[in-house]
Amino acid sequence: MPTFAAVDIGSNSCRLKIASVQMHRLKTLHEDREITRLGESVFQTGSISPEAMAGTIRALKRFYKAVQLHAADKVRVVATSAMRDARNADAFTEWVKSATGWDVEVISGLEEGRLIHLGVVTHEPGAKGRCLLIDLGGGSCEVTLSDGGRIKSMVSLSLGAVRLQQEFLPTDPPVKEEVARLKQYIDRELKRGEKKLGQPRVGLVIATSGTAAALAEASVAMAKKLPVRKSAPKKFVRLKPNEATTADVRTLADKLLKMNNAQRAVVPGIGPRRSEIIIGGALVYASLLERLGLKGFRYSPLGLRDGILAQMLAETDLRTSVHQKIESERWTGVLEVCRRYGVQLKNVEPVREHVVQLFDSMARVHELPEEYKLWLESAAMMNDVGKFMNHQGHYRHTQYIIANSEIFGFSPEQRAIVSAIARYLGKTRPDATDRPMRTIPVEEHEHVRRAVVLLRLAVALNQDRASAVVRMRVHVYPKRVLLELVPGRGGAELEAWSLRKEADYFREVFRRELLVEVT
Repeated sequence: MPTFAAVDIGSNSCRLKIASVQMHRLKTLHEDREITRLGESVFQTGSISPEAMAGTIRALKRFYKAVQLHAADKVRVVATSAMRDARNADAFTEWVKSATGWDVEVISGLEEGRLIHLGVVTHEPGAKGRCLLIDLGGGSCEVTLSDGGRIKSMVSLSLGAVRLQQEFLPTDPPVKEEVARLKQYIDRELKRGEKKLGQPRVGLVIATSGTAAALAEASVAMAKKLPVRKSAPKKFVRLKPNEATTADVRTLADKLLKMNNAQRAVVPGIGPRRSEIIIGGALVYASLLERLGLKGFRYSPLGLRDGILAQMLAETDLRTSVHQKIESERWTGVLEVCRRYGVQLKNVEPVREHVVQLFDSMARVHELPEEYKLWLESAAMMNDVGKFMNHQGHYRHTQYIIANSEIFGFSPEQRAIVSAIARYLGKTRPDATDRPMRTIPVEEHEHVRRAVVLLRLAVALNQDRASAVVRMRVHVYPKRVLLELVPGRGGAELEAWSLRKEADYFREVFRRELLVEVT
């Protein structure tokens, strides 16, 4: 019964959630949260201040003790907007490493949105239909259109509550000029989001993070104090504490603009710390809901940490539904990269099929972890994307494109592994000193070498793409591997020749002879 821990280092706060796997599901054991304002100095100066670093480290040390107490088998630590922007992010990650032993993974805005979506659709009732997800954190705002539990479109906007407060609202309460600049900036960012999302027709809007919770509670409290209107007295009776209408959010946002911090702090649901950054978040929600023609939102306490835990569950327990969902998400991302760079699927699909056959048939030879089957399939499908830039040296371009593309479901480390496998299909062989290999953990280097050999064999089997695909039978013996080729319409001589060229490297990596026969 494994136990997982997820740590979210956000621009406004740090969060910890520990859960154990019971009956293929996650059961929460412990949660913790602390407001650290890591992004406050970043959005002012471009760097994390020593004070913010120290405060965050103190919180992480407390989290570390809780993780040790619950004997977590696996810990994943991710950082978001502030760390994406900070010039001295590397210094902070080194401090975290020395203080806790944890490696911090700085994720993109879209990966952040994907993990939030995964956490919500895995646990939130009603989220498996057509809905819109809004997560407004300290540094960014991720908006996701979901249908049937799948992401249809997503945009990450620089509209975090801490970011807006630091960049646009130095005065308390803000003066007209500051508010006008802030509204102009929000409008510009929302126009960018609207181009990606269009006008989503959804019956459910789910909002996550602390700003949404504060706005929901504050707008309900405000609505109950309003004079009862004859036309709609039942409206406020039906309104749940975790829901807010667009009209109420707009009214609340306009009222907050006229208050100072002390006045905002006593508004129910906001409190003294949230009051310092609530104005920008309230204006974003009001403008976003109005622009997209939405009636309001429902608050959910789920978030990034829940998505991280769901991902860890999926990668450990292959029987869970979330595993199939992530696999589907990953494959959709791979196909999107192929489409974007003009890869002909009919040309690469036989390579994928052959590398799967080799992986399955030679399991006791290569001894690779099971997840490498997907890494190999992905590398097989994307091995030609570099030709979009230049046919000459296209393997280098392929590696760069895969490593730096946003592929849903793949962490930066996983993309680095896939990109390295696709890199070494020409004359170059993997070397620990190569730039692509330096981004991969040392313990994965031998796995990458073995995977490269399998993909090279699969590519060699598909030399003459104009003819019918060559079929293959694999025979594994103690000291040799025999590949028996069944020719297609155009024969198999070219493929056999290409395979025999790989025999020396095959022997070097697997300590076995590679024999090729054409039947």
